[in-house]
Amino acid sequence: MSNNSQEPSKYEVQTTKLNQMPVPDKQREEFAEEMVEDAKEAFGKQQSNNQE
Repeated sequence: MSNNSQEPSKYEVQTTKLNQMPVPDKQREEFAEEMVEDAKEAFGKQQSNNQE
């Protein structure tokens, strides 16, 4: 396999901004927690309705 100089190296790919994990911010974490609580409520009610 020949090394094509037009292609980025593995290091260059791994260090690009688009290839990095996003850092969660506080507002998103709070929103996600609210969604989890809402889902628990909704599924809890749905399961109790199905058991009747």
